Amino acid sequence: MASFATKVIRLSLKAVSAISPAAAGELAFRIFCLTPSRKPKSDKERALLSAAVPLMEESRKVTLSFAGGWVFARHFPRRGGGGGPRVLLTHGWGSRSDYLAAMIDGLLTAGAEVVALDWPGHGASPGRSLTMPQAVRAIDAAWRHFDAFDVCIGHSFGGASLACAAGGVLCDVPARVPAKLVLIGAPSEMAWLFRGFGKIMRLVPAAQAAFEGMVERLSGRRVDGFDAARILSALRKPVLVLHAEDDKEVSADHARRYGAIGPNVELHWANGLGHRRIVSAPLVIQKIVAFLGETEERARLRKIA
Repeated sequence: MASFATKVIRLSLKAVSAISPAAAGELAFRIFCLTPSRKPKSDKERALLSAAVPLMEESRKVTLSFAGGWVFARHFPRRGGGGGPRVLLTHGWGSRSDYLAAMIDGLLTAGAEVVALDWPGHGASPGRSLTMPQAVRAIDAAWRHFDAFDVCIGHSFGGASLACAAGGVLCDVPARVPAKLVLIGAPSEMAWLFRGFGKIMRLVPAAQAAFEGMVERLSGRRVDGFDAARILSALRKPVLVLHAEDDKEVSADHARRYGAIGPNVELHWANGLGHRRIVSAPLVIQKIVAFLGETEERARLRKIA
């Protein structure tokens, strides 16, 4: 059953559509891009934030500017001065870098240098909205500031954003292609989100077209151009995809679509961990660390050969 807020929004969009479907589509887009409250929604989330404080204090706070805004990031240097990879870590919609503390700790323990972004409208970054073009620009800002990354790891929206950034989806932003990519519970394309939102809001066809058209107005690319699986199929980089078949937010079909790309993609099922617990699961973190080490070893052997 739809919530009271959803019912009110539906009625509002219906009323606007009767006058101007284009205006209804623009309004729907603004609602679609609104980010949720940063306040913890449960005692569990409050406990996670509290537990993350000591680790977060190991980082250096960095402000990254891009066209139209800025984001907050945390830079974690390598522990003990090791020579592990430089990793860019991105969270999902409605999350923040603090919720990835277990992942960060695992990567640091393995010798990596880690940069964790807070998207616009999330964590310590300003704003109350987020779009994929903004996310791609934030990734570019991090890439320029830290002089590239060896590995990019993203959860949910963060994973799709990293893939889109690697595909150079914005004409004025260079493609930012890491040597390795890890996607956790990530959508394989963005059009399904727009179709799903339009269905929930019961947008008439003309309003739906205007809603999706906002993406092209912002980026110069149609919404079906933000197809992460298609982008990665062209890049042929080593990719690890982790997903739970019981994920209720991003269907396992997205992981299967990634898995069908080719032999450069390793698909690992983390069943029973849903959409959010997957990022903190020890076995998932171990799998990521092993994947990074395996790909480095393969590269070393190729050089010897």
